[in-house]
Formats: sequence, structure tokens, C-alpha cells
Amino acid sequence: MLLTAYFAIIALLALCVGLEFTARRLTPPQSAPTAVANPVFQQFQSIFLQAYLLALWADWLQGPYLYKLYRHYSFLESQIAILYVCGLASCVLFAPFSGWLHQVLGRRRTCLLFCFSYSACCLTKLSRDYFVLIVGRVLGGLSTSLLATTFEAWYVHRHVEVHDFPREWIPSTFNKAATWNHGLAVGAGLVANLLAEWLHLGPVAPFLLAVPCLACCGWVVLTKWGKEETDGGPEGDKKTLLLGTPNGGVVRLSAKERFSRSCSEGLRCLLSDRRVLLLGGVQALFESVLYIFVFLWTPVLDPHGPPLGIVFSCLMAASMVGSLLYRLATSTRYHLQPGHVLCLAVLMAFFSLFMLTFSTAPGQPRPHDSFLAFLLLELACGLYFPAVSFLQGRVIPEEKRASVLAWFRLPLHLLACLGLLALHGEVSGTGGGEAGGGTRHMFGGCAVMMLAALMAVVSLFTLGRNDTDLRQEGMRGEGEM
Repeated sequence: MLLTAYFAIIALLALCVGLEFTARRLTPPQSAPTAVANPVFQQFQSIFLQAYLLALWADWLQGPYLYKLYRHYSFLESQIAILYVCGLASCVLFAPFSGWLHQVLGRRRTCLLFCFSYSACCLTKLSRDYFVLIVGRVLGGLSTSLLATTFEAWYVHRHVEVHDFPREWIPSTFNKAATWNHGLAVGAGLVANLLAEWLHLGPVAPFLLAVPCLACCGWVVLTKWGKEETDGGPEGDKKTLLLGTPNGGVVRLSAKERFSRSCSEGLRCLLSDRRVLLLGGVQALFESVLYIFVFLWTPVLDPHGPPLGIVFSCLMAASMVGSLLYRLATSTRYHLQPGHVLCLAVLMAFFSLFMLTFSTAPGQPRPHDSFLAFLLLELACGLYFPAVSFLQGRVIPEEKRASVLAWFRLPLHLLACLGLLALHGEVSGTGGGEAGGGTRHMFGGCAVMMLAALMAVVSLFTLGRNDTDLRQEGMRGEGEM
């Protein structure tokens, strides 16, 4: 496995470079020419990306060795499953409030809260006390929810309300962040491997490195992001408190009332449009499987001695390959619709999970086959995320998107929690040791969930066969998905 991992990372990185050059040749630049030529916008974008990319880097550093750290502290797989469930449960608890929190504290203060809470989460990894580690997982769930919403909320508010830049320029910033995000993920695995294994500092070292990264992120936010009252704090957001009435008057809504109204409107949008409901089902099924995969990949491969940081980098590089293939597939040369790519991604994920039900058989493990299946699953993820993001942008109204996506995440996290609790119950039933056949059964259950996601995708595009909202403009093939 050692040689396989090193060979795989070299091959995948070479493939990424080749695909990137090909994609740049075949696809037009993402940024508007005016945005590129505007020095004020470029400076604003740079200040945002400095903080946001530091936050993403700190997040990725914690990925390769989390499970290994808990095993290093001699916890059983069933106990580790509960730790992961605590993290997911805290995501369920905090996700609805993460969008409301920045309305109360202000966007910049909420970003600083993220830096503080995630630093505290990392520092809890120094303790071997189970309760302290549970607190760390809860803080991690809070931090993950804040990372997913608060930075973007600050940027969009400043972009539109403060600087009055055109909305059409917003995607150029997040496209640039997405491109850097893949590279950061690959680099985080390599750096984590360097610290934990090459320098023999142990699995806690990447978590400690994340703390100064978060401190730097907080410093950028504190010193370069302007004053709170101009970036959407309680004073800066007063105009959003006003609601028109039928007789021409206005009603001032509190933050709590706005939160309640946003949730109810999001749920109404979800239930009133069958396309949105099916797309939410696809997301809940697909991404809950990914959370279970995040828990299982280490115990499947670690007994066979691969460098976990390098394996993590391989997985992230495979996801980058998928993202680049999506750009090529939807280019004007190949004319594939995002719906086609989404179907392919879900089908590939199902096939990889089907492979894992055989490669993880008790007493007959095939680690090389499992590693290949994991790479295929991450390749599917690289295809899935841009495709589903495109479709969400088409079928969910922009003003309701945040609340609808919050409702999507609720069943997603609940399904992942139930899967890990089922694994915990099976492991506990065998006397608290390793999972044995539990891992294989879990992959079998994930394959069934992915098959259900595939049926939901087919139903979505059968329903909207001639729906132009589900198609990308400028492509051939009338009547396609």
C-alpha cells in the first residue's frame, strides 16, 4: 500500500495538470473582463480570500488523521463512532442558527467566533479524556456550520451593499476560491503526512498546526475587514428589518422573527416544488453517504500500513480530477448537460460502494481494491458537486436558497448519524471490538442509499424532461435532460 499511495498521488497530480491545461483551452475564463480590470474589486477580493483560504486550510488539515488520533488514544471503533455522531448532531443543531447568528452578532464577529471555536476544537485534541473530545466534536460542528455560511454572507453583503459591485462578479470570487480549495486539500494531506509520519510528531500535530492558521485568519478579519457597523451587524442590517404591508405601511421584524419567517418560506418552497424536493432527496442521500465514508476510509486502509496523509491527498486529487472533467464535459466541445453528469456521478458512486461490499469482506480484505473504490467515489464527488450546485441555482429562488439548503442538510446529517449509530450498535453487539462484518454491511447500506439517489435523479429529469431550467444554455440537444 505504501508504494501504491505514492504512485497514485504522482499519477493523479499529473492528470490534474493535464486536465487543467485542457480545460483552460476549451472553456472561456470565468471572471468578467471588467472585474479583472477593476483594482478596487481585486483588492476587495484578495482581502476576502486571504481569510477564507486560511480558514479552509485549517479545516482540511484536520481531515487525514482524525480517526487515527482517536485510535492512538486507544478508543474502540464503537466509541469513535459516537464521537463522529456528536459532531454530526451538533451540525444538525447549529446549522439552522448559523445563518441567524450573524444577524445578531454581525458577520465579522461571527467569523471571529468561528476562528475561536475551531481553535478550541483543535486544542481539545491534546486531551485523552473522552468527555473533552466530545466537547471538541460539538465545537467542530459549530465551526463547520459557521464556515459554510458566515464567510460567504460577509462577502456577498460587502460586495453588493457596501462596494456596490455588480452581482455578476460574485461567481468569479467563489470560482477562484473553489479552485484554490482543491489545491489546499491536496496540500493539507501532504503537510499532515509530513508532520505526523515523516517527522514522527504523531497524529495530533496537524491539529496543532491548524491553530496558528486560524489565528492568522482571525487577524486578517480583525484588521482588514472594516468596522462591524458597515458589514452587516445589528446597525448595518436595519433595512432588512422592514417588511411591507398590503396597505403600504411597514413592519419592523426582529432577528428572531426573520429567522422564523426564513425557515417557513424555505420549507414552503421545498414542499411546493417537486423538483426542489427531489433534488433535496438526492443531496441528502448522496452526501450522507459521504459522511459515513469519511468515518470508514481510515479503518479500512490503516491496518495495511499506507501513509494516511498521502492517501488523503490522493482522494482529494481524485475529486479535483472529477471537477476538471465536469468543466470539460459541459464545455461547448462536448455539450453534456449538468443533469447527465449528475446521473453519471451517482452511478459511479453506487458502483464504488458495490465494489466495497466485496473488498471489505471479513477475513478476506482487499485493500488495493478498496483504495481504488475510494478514488472512484471521490471522482464521483468531483462530478457531483458542481452539477448539483448548477441545478440548485436553477430550481431554487435566490432569496430562499439559504433556508432551503438548510432544510436539505437536516435529513443529510440525520441519515449519517443513523448510519454511524447502526455501526456502533453492531460493533457493541460483538463485544466492543472491531466491526468485522459491520463495515461491509455499512457499505452495502450505503450502496442501497445511492441506488435510491439514482432513482431520485431519474425521477427529477423525467419530471422536467423539457424543462429549460434544468439545462445549460448554449448547448445542443433539445429535449435532453
